Amino acid sequence: MKQVFLSAAAAALIGIAMPALAQNVAIVNGKPVPKARVDALAMQLAKAGRPISAEMQGQLKDEVIAREIFMQEAQKRGLDASDDFKAQMELARQTLLIRELFADYQKANPVTDADVKAEYDKFAAANGGKEYRARHILVEKEDEAKAIIASLKKGGKFDEIAKKQSKDPGSGANGGDLDWANAASYVPEFSSALIKLKKGQTTETPVKSQFGWHVIRLEDVREAQLPKLEEVKPQIMQQLQQQKLAKFQEDLRGKAKIE
Repeated sequence: MKQVFLSAAAAALIGIAMPALAQNVAIVNGKPVPKARVDALAMQLAKAGRPISAEMQGQLKDEVIAREIFMQEAQKRGLDASDDFKAQMELARQTLLIRELFADYQKANPVTDADVKAEYDKFAAANGGKEYRARHILVEKEDEAKAIIASLKKGGKFDEIAKKQSKDPGSGANGGDLDWANAASYVPEFSSALIKLKKGQTTETPVKSQFGWHVIRLEDVREAQLPKLEEVKPQIMQQLQQQKLAKFQEDLRGKAKIE
């Protein structure tokens, strides 16, 4: 009868202990290591773009246990009582709180599809219309530019002259090629001269700008090739999120009473 009683008592104790053990992943030097730490670490990694697979759960458990071991040793040595540690803890607390504040704001103030569409429409309006493919040769003096124009009229090759004489390091090596661009992307003097040219035509006189003297040739004209909304939606959304967050930060600074 006594043996039966002891077995029942043991079973009762096990029944009580099992839920507690289930909440812990280990007991390190008598101190429980709660499963919540594994869950928190997994969530942190997931937020950073590293979702945890079932195979990695064991690695997380080992990591959490190792941290407990090292933390206990640091506490044993009194490192958690140092002024330096306390200062670092305060900075870490601030960083985490600020991160949570910004995440909470973005969650409450999401960028909508309408916001993205409106921003895309502004981009399209500013960059639509015609695109020009041009070449140019940049020199320091007007006389040099005039001599190049005269050479071109005699049959000189634009790209060869550009490679030899152009002071523009970007386009010179490519025969003066500036690729496709909106006319507004150039300085006003260059843009004004460019849009007056016909396809295949070269400026009759040198064009002066803040960079020097240009000889410009228009290779071709086309309607602007803009990316589709869906292609640039992620970038626009990220840009608008950053703008919203920056405005939120600016507003908070403006409302703060600083003495």
